[in-house]
Amino acid sequence: MAADVQEIPKLQLEAVIGFNGHVISGLHMHPDREHLIYPLGSTLVIKNLQDGRQDFLHHRHTNNISCVSVSRTGTYVASGQVNFMGFKADVIIWDNSKSEIHARLVLHQAKVEALSFSPNETYLVTLGGQDDGSIVVWNVEKKEAICGSLVSAQGAGHCLTVSCCNLSEDVFISAGHGTLRVWELDLPNRKIRPTECQLGPLKRVITCIEIPEDDVFFYCGTTSGDVLKVNLKSRLLNGHGPAKHKFSKGVSALKMLKTGDLLVGSGDGTVVLCSSIDFKTIRSVTLEGGVSSVALRGEGQQVFVGTEASQIYRLGYTDFTSELIASSHCNAVWDAAFPIGTSELFATCSQDDIRVWHTESSKELLRIRIPNMTCNALGVMQDGLSIYSAWNDGMIRLFTPESGRLMMMIPNAHSMGVTAIKSTSDCTRLVSGGGEGQVRVWHILHNTHRLIASMKEHKASVNSIKIKSNNEECVTASSDGTCIIWDMVRFVRNQMILANTLFKSVCYHPDEYQILTSGTDRKIGYWEVYDGAAVRELEASQSGAINGMDISADGEHFITGGDDKLVKVWRYVDGDVTHVGVGHSGSITSVCVSPNKRFIITTSADGALLRWRFPNSTSS
Repeated sequence: MAADVQEIPKLQLEAVIGFNGHVISGLHMHPDREHLIYPLGSTLVIKNLQDGRQDFLHHRHTNNISCVSVSRTGTYVASGQVNFMGFKADVIIWDNSKSEIHARLVLHQAKVEALSFSPNETYLVTLGGQDDGSIVVWNVEKKEAICGSLVSAQGAGHCLTVSCCNLSEDVFISAGHGTLRVWELDLPNRKIRPTECQLGPLKRVITCIEIPEDDVFFYCGTTSGDVLKVNLKSRLLNGHGPAKHKFSKGVSALKMLKTGDLLVGSGDGTVVLCSSIDFKTIRSVTLEGGVSSVALRGEGQQVFVGTEASQIYRLGYTDFTSELIASSHCNAVWDAAFPIGTSELFATCSQDDIRVWHTESSKELLRIRIPNMTCNALGVMQDGLSIYSAWNDGMIRLFTPESGRLMMMIPNAHSMGVTAIKSTSDCTRLVSGGGEGQVRVWHILHNTHRLIASMKEHKASVNSIKIKSNNEECVTASSDGTCIIWDMVRFVRNQMILANTLFKSVCYHPDEYQILTSGTDRKIGYWEVYDGAAVRELEASQSGAINGMDISADGEHFITGGDDKLVKVWRYVDGDVTHVGVGHSGSITSVCVSPNKRFIITTSADGALLRWRFPNSTSS
């Protein structure tokens, strides 16, 4: 591809389904009370709660975001990232109104652990990770470091969190493994001076800090499941609790309400409203996944909770009932598929589950859970009566699309896991590929199955299968560097295509006289079905494998995605790129075009699903 990616028209990103629930305190409510801010890979998503519209702060972090902070007025948003050992981890301060970078701060090594703005937005305090061990105070307006220090005393463990006070610009608190310090900024001497807090005989790992508006006391959540109350002026422990029933799996989030009550989020998914005096429970609700973030809307009339299961919930203060407002995969998504002839829904698969989504609203309609198993591939039967799926435990499973009920299971379909699967258009046969390289054909009837043929020519895992519309031929792509075109009547090889690559995906052109292949050599290959001859080769990527590919129903365009995180729309005949989609933070794992050619769905290794507007398509 000769043209520079910068010069090619951009693909319009319509929606992102995803939320990194593992970032502690990653979910924030903007002070305007209308927008949620949260991380997904190396992107910050800003979601309007009224109309669901999303904006994105992206293309600037080189790796996943590890922490987020929003200034008191909402003028600035800061995000820190992780990086590889030996490399600097950036902090970016964003000007929220312009959606532009205000400053890029580069000092910390490997990871930025936590961030906090001072109350008047004069300073930003940044905390480095375990391999960095430093705390730095930055002047936000001048975009420069004022001073820094090692964050823990010798012998103490590393810090996990930092929080600025509400009334003083130059006082902040850091805490972590066996360390709790109050810091004061000495601006004339460009120094920060710490004072150790005295906790008596208590030894705790502190994960979060909450400072009420009056700055008299502050509260610390611990991995032991209790909350510490510390006097900010005297630096002495004032109390801790609850005495008996501690919060299961540790306290991971704290928020003080105007009423003086405390919201506590714990690692077992429980959110508790309790008294800040004796920590007795007033109300509680249990959510899916450990709580990682709690954000308040306004005075706390509404509470937004982010969990490690990549779910976002809304709680009402009065009734304390939970409403799931956003869900997403929390592991890599391996495949996506539209039902034949409808673009309203699509299905995706990941570790532990299959999910069905409403395309336009991005709402999750159905979740089918198989714990501790990974679904590698899936599809919807042409009659729409079942979802078929390939699993790493060697099983093929068929489910009903409405209820998710298991209809049929083919045990021991492949000895090294089922890695690819496709159904014939008459819904009577499934073709599966395995990690050991075998291609098997199954006859499917009402609640019964029968192995028809087993074809053993591939030497490595089968990664993609496509079947001709007359069901008399199929093509399989494998990591052994071969694509084989099979006769589905006699179950013998018709043609073999060889290349110096690990083939990742294969497609028939709708006219079925040519196939397209992609793989780790970063090339797109055109091949004749009749004799397997090479027709054309395109350079598809500057870096990384092409993992996913799909072709539009009219055969005019095909779409690719891979390790370079770019979605590319190509003209089939000309072999040139017409549009590039920039938005993924992780490697793209699969690509599919909706039957009505309005949408492109791409999935990624960081659990995100992105919906793009197909170029030149118009809303019906």
